[in-house]
Amino acid sequence: MDNTRSTKGGGGGGLMAWNVFKFCTWLRCLGSIMIIIVLCLVGVTYYVVVVANYGPTLLLHGSITAFLILFLFHALLAMVLWSYFSVVFTDPGHVPLNWTPKFDEEKGSDDHADLLPESAVDAGGQTQHCKIRYCRKCNHFKPPRCHHCSVCGRCILKMDHHCIWVVNCVGAFNYKYFLLFVLYTFFGTTLVTVSLLPYFLIFFTDEEISGSATTIILSFVTFVLNLAFAISLLGFMILHIILVIANTTTVEGFEKKSTPKWHYDLGWKKNFEQVFGTNKWYWFIPAYSKEDLRRMPELQGLEYPTQFDVESLQKL
Repeated sequence: MDNTRSTKGGGGGGLMAWNVFKFCTWLRCLGSIMIIIVLCLVGVTYYVVVVANYGPTLLLHGSITAFLILFLFHALLAMVLWSYFSVVFTDPGHVPLNWTPKFDEEKGSDDHADLLPESAVDAGGQTQHCKIRYCRKCNHFKPPRCHHCSVCGRCILKMDHHCIWVVNCVGAFNYKYFLLFVLYTFFGTTLVTVSLLPYFLIFFTDEEISGSATTIILSFVTFVLNLAFAISLLGFMILHIILVIANTTTVEGFEKKSTPKWHYDLGWKKNFEQVFGTNKWYWFIPAYSKEDLRRMPELQGLEYPTQFDVESLQKL
C-alpha cells in the first residue's frame, strides 16, 4: 500500500509529501503512560467513593445502602482490573514462524480461496482475485482474518483494532478480555455515577456541603468523568455486541461493505462461542477452559470455519 501522498503548494508550486502512518509511531511512545493514566483514574474514583464518601457512611451509620454500593464497587473493580491487565499483557496473536496456508491439491487452491474474491479489497478499492494472502511488510503469508497493524509493526491474528488505552492490539487471543473490560468498566462507571449523583445534585441546592474543598471538587469531577465514560462505553459496547453476533471485527466491518455475504457468520450462538468459548462458567472471566482451548481451533486464531465448511459437513 502506498501511504505517501503528494500535493502542490499554493503560488510557489512546492511539493509536500507526508506519510499517514508515521502518526502511528507516536502512539507507540504513549506506552506505559496510558496505563498510569488508567490507574490514576481508578485511584481517584476509589478515593472518592470509598475513602471520602461511602466508607465513612458505612462506619458511622452502618448504612445497608453504603454496604451494597461498596460491595458492588469492589467486585466490579476487581473484574475491571483483572480484565484490563489480561488485555494489556496477553499477546493478541502473531503469525507463527514459517506458517503457510493449507493447500488442497485436488481443488488446486487454499482452503479459503472461495472467500478472497469477495472479501479481500486492495488499497485502490479493487477486488483482489489472488488465492493467497501475503503481507509485503512482514514478508510472510497471512492466515484468514489476519491484518497488519501499523502501530505494532506486525500482523495480528483476527485483528479488531489497536487500543491506546490498553497499549496493545486487540486480536484473537485477547478480544474476549477486551470485551469483558469494556463490559465491567461500563457497569462500574454506571455504579459510580449513580452513587455519586446525590453528592453532585447538592451543588445546585442551598444545603451546606460537608467535607474539605479537595474532596468536594474531586467528587464533582469524578461524577462528570464517570458519567462521560459510561455514556461513551454504552455505545462502544453495543457496537461490539453487534460485531460478535455477526462474527466480524472492526477491521472486517469495512470489508463487509463490499461483500454481499459474510462467510464467517455461522449464527449468533456459534459466533458467540467463537469469542467466549462453550463453557458457560468461563464466559464472564478473562480466561478459557482447557477443554475449549484444546478442541476449538478458532481460539488459536489460525482456522475459522465458514458457511461453506458447515454446509459441506452437513452433506456428508
